[in-house]
Amino acid sequence: MRACCWLEGRGSHHPRSSTIIAIRGVSVRKHSSHKVVSALVVILTTSSASAQSDVERILPSAADPRIQRLNDPNVVLNGGPATPDAPLVVFLPGTNRGQHAPMLLMRTIADQGYRVLYLPYNNTPAVAQVCPPRPPQCSARFRTARVFGGAGPVSNPPAESVVSRLTAVLRYLDRKHPKLGWAEYLNAGGRPLWPRIVVSGLSQGAGMAAFIAKRFPVNRVVLFSSPWDEFGPRRQPAPWLFERSATPPRRWWAERHARENTTELLAHAYTALRIP
Repeated sequence: MRACCWLEGRGSHHPRSSTIIAIRGVSVRKHSSHKVVSALVVILTTSSASAQSDVERILPSAADPRIQRLNDPNVVLNGGPATPDAPLVVFLPGTNRGQHAPMLLMRTIADQGYRVLYLPYNNTPAVAQVCPPRPPQCSARFRTARVFGGAGPVSNPPAESVVSRLTAVLRYLDRKHPKLGWAEYLNAGGRPLWPRIVVSGLSQGAGMAAFIAKRFPVNRVVLFSSPWDEFGPRRQPAPWLFERSATPPRRWWAERHARENTTELLAHAYTALRIP
């Protein structure tokens, strides 16, 4: 099986006795040894211990001095077989600050010919901690504030939003490495050129990726265990999950494990998102 979702195959791994592998929306239980599955889960949870010459860490405040809150470094893979016109994969982490970039996963992606950017953002608290007891539109307002900036259930200065952070680091990379083609991920107005960008993430970060893909025609969206935005005593999917998507269904990929606490919510959300 090819690694994960970046080409046409995709798999989800969990450190127990069985794994759910998702293929075009079909979940198949496959029994594996604990050692094999534990080794695979390392891809998502372990950062590389050794310094690599092709890895660049950029403080968000260096890319944009207006950023004053979360300043965990962006991580960029500059090396590998990527061509100047290769798509860029932007990976958004889950809840809690100070997380390490999943370097083995990033290298797996880079080895398939992509540019890779790990993009931290203000990710505490999580939408799942704030919105379930609130009105149905809470999660959309929450994610709008995080992705684009503004006030809502949480507040983000525009400069510290996900899209602004991405824009700033791409401009920074273009200034620092003008011959490496980073400007190719920006449009004529200096904003992200979404058809050249794959958005992905884990947990809350996957929800942010989905929210972006709903609003912009991205190259591809790859979701790990999110979103499960819900409301009300019946835990209904949030309305934004049903909204029309700028990214067509064939470009969406998602994974969940049958033993996740939120697996039923994820199944309903993936159906609402019309993921094949």
